Amino acid sequence: MSKYNNLLECAYHWEQTSPQKVFLTQPLGGGIDNVKDYTWQETLDQARRMATYLQGMGLPDQSKIAICSKNCAHWIMADLAIWMAGFVSVPVFPVLTPDTVKYTLEHSESKLLFVGKLDPVWDTMKSGVPEDLPKIAFPLAPQNDHPKWDDIVEQNDPLKVPVDRSPDDLATIIYTSGSTGLPKGAMHDFRTLLECTEGLSEVVNPMSDDRYLSYLPIAHGMERWLGECVPLFCGEHVFYAESLDTFLQDLQRARPTLFLSVPRLWLKFQSGVLAKLPPKKFNLLMKIPVLKGIIKKKIVTQLGLDQVRFAGSGSAPLPKELMEWYRNLGLELLEGYGMTENFNYSHLSKPGHVRPGYIGTPYNDVECRISDLGEVEIKSPGNMMGYYKMPEETKASFTDDGFLKTGDRGEIDDEGRLKITGRTKEIFKTSKGKYIAPAPIENKLVNHHRIEMCLVSGSGNPQPHALIQLSEDSINAPRDEITPELEEHLSHINTLVEHHERLDFLVVITEAWLPENGFLTPTMKIKRNKIEEAFSTFVDKWYQSKNKVIWH
Repeated sequence: MSKYNNLLECAYHWEQTSPQKVFLTQPLGGGIDNVKDYTWQETLDQARRMATYLQGMGLPDQSKIAICSKNCAHWIMADLAIWMAGFVSVPVFPVLTPDTVKYTLEHSESKLLFVGKLDPVWDTMKSGVPEDLPKIAFPLAPQNDHPKWDDIVEQNDPLKVPVDRSPDDLATIIYTSGSTGLPKGAMHDFRTLLECTEGLSEVVNPMSDDRYLSYLPIAHGMERWLGECVPLFCGEHVFYAESLDTFLQDLQRARPTLFLSVPRLWLKFQSGVLAKLPPKKFNLLMKIPVLKGIIKKKIVTQLGLDQVRFAGSGSAPLPKELMEWYRNLGLELLEGYGMTENFNYSHLSKPGHVRPGYIGTPYNDVECRISDLGEVEIKSPGNMMGYYKMPEETKASFTDDGFLKTGDRGEIDDEGRLKITGRTKEIFKTSKGKYIAPAPIENKLVNHHRIEMCLVSGSGNPQPHALIQLSEDSINAPRDEITPELEEHLSHINTLVEHHERLDFLVVITEAWLPENGFLTPTMKIKRNKIEEAFSTFVDKWYQSKNKVIWH
């Protein structure tokens, strides 16, 4: 049982016991050394001053206040201020369509919007922000005429008596990224945030001298947990990334001891290494005992991962070959599984017990079962209070005995490790009456240095097919070089799957799939329905062509 009631009390502990310890390191642009450090005392002082201002707005208790920003120090300060003042925070993804911005702000009934560090896409997004909604600009916000964070902080005294937040108080509403339909707002209370963080900490054992690089969207539940809740709980030092272009520099600056990524980025790191050191040469060097240690150390040091003691991956399955490639470098990638609806608190691979294709066992206080229909059901301290203003959807998401219906299909091995075999709603039927679960085939298909993303489709056709996006270093490569490689890969994949799952062809889609054009969610998951709909008129022509690789 925790000695704290909420994460705010954890923050007050570090403010009192380690006031001069650096908590947040924010890059300001213009080079690796141009950063601003915020100690625990400075962080909490700014949050208290902003909380005074928020309380002075005369808003009703539990008012919703939105934050739209890429990860930065002021995101954390704003969240702390919102909680101190007695309000509820509503993250807004920094890459959304204007319609989704409008829906999120209006549905949540947000009374104020913090506008933070944002890419040029904000110029389009902001048309979805109601004109009469009050706004406050973070120091790194795009040019605007909103009241400025620094001015407000300077003009207000620190809030002397923050609101006492009970464990049952609503803390945040996290809107799902909406891969199908409108986003839904998962409500989480302060108990959830604290208990899930304590449970993770028992396994990972984060410490106050750990370093963490925060770059995955903090508006998403996973990064909110690891990039805000865990640091508030254990006192670790959080570094922020400046941009995609400076990411390796940012890693070098932070030298993280705890590091989380997603399969797409782990693949990107690998592609970067293999672009300089081709696979055949790499494999040869790794077989020479004298050189193996030197090569391993050089690669992980250049990636900025030489200090990592815990490396995690989430959001999608890791290909077995990728996992083994990193293990060969001395990095054991541990996979986690969870959802916005249970604050990601479900399963985690344990060191030494990793089984490729499986995502570990449940946390000690989590129950997992497979329903008669093959669906994974979870009972967790992280289970949400419900969807905001959606009682029917909330009821449909839980069993009568309180298990969350995940929408994932799965199976459990004899050690209790869970394997996700696809989404219940993604399974489709071919014209031969055979059911296809796309996810396992996609997981095999994406394990190729030419492929960045893929989608297996083919409902109502004799055999499935796949749409692919090329990796960054393959986009400008000659087609006559890439086509034979993809044909060979397709042939190999078809030896690994059941006869009815064999892919008829691959389609290279040259138009980029992005959150901005609605083909990806803000967390970079494919919007299956949207992509299939966009290319539906070409499918018959593709099948008729009889080509194994088609460029579109």
